[in-house]
Amino acid sequence: MLKKNLLPPIVISLLIVQSHLSFASASVEKVAKLGNELTCVGAISAGNSAGTIPAYSGKWLGKPPGVEYELSVGQHLVDPYADDKPVYTIDGKNWKEYATQLTVGQKAMFEQYPDTFKMPVYTGRRDFRYPDASCEVVKRNAVEAKLVDDGLGFTGYQGGVPFPIPDMNQPLQALANNNYAYRAYTFDTTRDIADVSSDGVIAWGRTRSYGIFTGTVPEQLGESLGKVQAYGIAINILPTRTKGSATVVSEPNNYAQGKRLAWNYNPGTRRVRQLPEYGFDTPLSASSGKLTIDSDRLMNGSPERYNWTLGERKEIFIPVNTYKVNKGDVKYDSLLQVNHANPEYMRYELRRVWVLEGKLKEDYRHKYGRRTMYLDEDNWHAIVADYYDTRDELVQHAFVNYYYAFDTQAFEPGSSFYHDLTSGGYVGYNLFQEQDKGPVLNKGNFTSSNFTPAALRRLSH
Repeated sequence: MLKKNLLPPIVISLLIVQSHLSFASASVEKVAKLGNELTCVGAISAGNSAGTIPAYSGKWLGKPPGVEYELSVGQHLVDPYADDKPVYTIDGKNWKEYATQLTVGQKAMFEQYPDTFKMPVYTGRRDFRYPDASCEVVKRNAVEAKLVDDGLGFTGYQGGVPFPIPDMNQPLQALANNNYAYRAYTFDTTRDIADVSSDGVIAWGRTRSYGIFTGTVPEQLGESLGKVQAYGIAINILPTRTKGSATVVSEPNNYAQGKRLAWNYNPGTRRVRQLPEYGFDTPLSASSGKLTIDSDRLMNGSPERYNWTLGERKEIFIPVNTYKVNKGDVKYDSLLQVNHANPEYMRYELRRVWVLEGKLKEDYRHKYGRRTMYLDEDNWHAIVADYYDTRDELVQHAFVNYYYAFDTQAFEPGSSFYHDLTSGGYVGYNLFQEQDKGPVLNKGNFTSSNFTPAALRRLSH
C-alpha cells in the first residue's frame, strides 16, 4: 500500500542554485521568475495584451470551496464552472476570422464538416495550481535536470516537470515535460472506446486500466529519478472476442538504457508471453487502427524514431476545463454523433501553447511521418495533435479533454477524440461517463508487485 502523506517542501536557496550552474537547464535569473513572472511550471503568469487570455490566479488547490466531492473513490466529476456560457462559437461560417489561432487539423475539421463542427469558446479560467511540494521539485529540476543519451533520458528529481524553462535548441526537454507532468500516482479506470464509422455505426471496446506513475509517489517526491517511470495493466472486456486478454507494461525513464517491457495474457491458451515490441505504431485495441499505442495521450514512449523541433509559444484555441464533457450525466447517444462528438459538450479557451513537432527519421518506420503537438503552457500536457502520413498529407486531428482533478491536484486526461480525416470516422477514447465510477485516482492501492508476469497469470484464477 502506498502511503498518502506528503514530504515537506524542498527548500532551495540562491546559493544552492548557484552551486549547480554547471548542470543548469536555466540561468539563476530565469529560475527566479518561477512562481512570479512565470508560474511554477514555467507558464507566463500575465494574461495577453488583448485580454483574451486571463492572468493566472492559481487560487484553488484541489477541491474548490463549496464543491461536494469525495476524493479517490471514483466519484464522477463536478463542474466548478457549470454556470459559464460560451462567449462565442467558431463554426463553418466564421472560422477563417480566427484562422491564425487554429491548428491545421482544426481548420481541416471546419472545411470537412462545415455544417456540424463547432468550437464553443468560453471565458478563460486559470484558477488551479499544483502542490507546493511539486513546485519546489520543479525549481530544483530547472537548475539541475539535463537530457542524457541524446535525449532518450534525463536526470532530475521526482515530483514535477524537469524543464519548466526549456531550451529551444533541445526540443526533447518539452517532450520530457509532457511525459513527466505531475499527475495521479495511482489510477484505476474502466473506460469505453467508441469506434464510430463515417455513417455513425459504433463498434465498442472496453478495458479496465490501472497503474502507477512513479514520478509522483508521495513519499518519493524530491528523490532522484529512478529507472522505472510507470507500471500499467489493461484488461480487455469488450469486444467479446478479446475478453479476458490482458497486457502488463513497465515503462523506463531512459529509453537508451532500457525499453518498454510488456507481457500479454491470452485466455484461450491461458499462457503469458513477453511481447517483442509494444509501442510506436502498433494499433491500439478496439480502435480499428485509428489509434496507435504511442498516440495515447497524443504521444508516449520513446521519441527515437523522430527528429524533433520546438516552436515558440503561440495562442491557440484548445479544450480546457473540460468538466462538461466528462461528467457522469453525459449519455453516449447524445455525445457520439456522426463524424465528430457533439460540440455542445465541448469547452474551448484561448491559451498559450508550445508547438512540438516530430518528423520521421530516414530509415525508420511509423504510420505517421509527422506529428505536430500543442502543449498547454499551464501544465505541459499535449492537448491537441495533428498527424500526417509518410507522404506528409494530414490524416488525423486529435485532442484530449484534460481537466483538473481534485483528487490529484493536477490535470488528468479525460475523453479523447481521434478523427480520421480520410474515412470520416473517429474514435472516442477514454470514455467513462456511463460507467458506475469515474477514474479512481490516488487511492494508493497498488505496488510494483501488481504489474509482473506472475500478476498477469493470477488474472486467470
